[in-house]
Amino acid sequence: GIDPSKSTIFVQSAIKEHAELSLLLGMLTPKSWLELNPSYKDLKFNLFFQYVRDFLLGKSIKVEEDTLRQIVHDSFYHKREVDFEYLEKGLVDLSIDANLVKEIVFNLKEGDIGKDIDTFGFFGYPVLMAADILIYKAEAVPVGEDQLPHIEISRELARRFNHLYKPVFVEPKALLTESPKLLGIDGRKMSKSYGNTIALSETEEELNKKVLSMKTDTQRIKKSIPGRPEVCNVYTYHNYFTDSQTVKDIYQKCTTAEIGCIECKKILAENLNRFLNPIREKRKELEKDRQFLDKVILEGNEKAREVASKTMKEVRESMGVMF
Repeated sequence: GIDPSKSTIFVQSAIKEHAELSLLLGMLTPKSWLELNPSYKDLKFNLFFQYVRDFLLGKSIKVEEDTLRQIVHDSFYHKREVDFEYLEKGLVDLSIDANLVKEIVFNLKEGDIGKDIDTFGFFGYPVLMAADILIYKAEAVPVGEDQLPHIEISRELARRFNHLYKPVFVEPKALLTESPKLLGIDGRKMSKSYGNTIALSETEEELNKKVLSMKTDTQRIKKSIPGRPEVCNVYTYHNYFTDSQTVKDIYQKCTTAEIGCIECKKILAENLNRFLNPIREKRKELEKDRQFLDKVILEGNEKAREVASKTMKEVRESMGVMF
């Protein structure tokens, strides 16, 4: 875990300097940087896809989900903006009634789908993330592979500020682990927004249920069909949480249809629970001493505030906005 004597643990929202720096950096951030942010685009894409899928299900029209996802994905990323003509053609090519396709496209264009994330706060969130990093002059930031674009925005903003004013900020580098990317249980990016996460706080029962629901090779609809481990999300997890000999055995048995997906998932669940058990025990132990936890947070807040306020003094002096 994290040792409070070596690392500063604090509540970000308790440090008002984060919001101040985010506001100032927002004045330097081109709109195009945020529009190209993959997290924003990916979430909007998933909202569009879910609408199209649910619309067709409501009309009792069956379409292979992966095929439909690919069509919506291609229309979404075909150009800078959503290519509705591309989407319309793709849906018509699936033999969906042209009038229904026009209704889908009209609703996506003119309706409220995805509008709930078209807010200043959500759109500008990468700037706040950059402020969280830059305010402490972090040299390296441990992130998952999907967060690399956010680190790049932080680097761009550091360069821009240093060029326009004074060299206040450090350009942070990403610190990737040996397993920089694990997908969610449904095969998409792991995100709380998608409800597809496996949390460190999961109970054994919760984890077992989630692992058994994990998406596998879509072409393997029954055990007698040989599997393709290289496209299976469960097998990817095995590579990180299962010993190498068992991983080899699973690969061999999956490709020869000697092991089914349920059995494979049960092995993974057992190994994940073994990995999480020490964390669960430590969590239970710490939860018994609320006073200690509060003390760690309060002391961490003070340490963080001291560093953040020093950085903001430099920022204000550089920009000539002393107040």
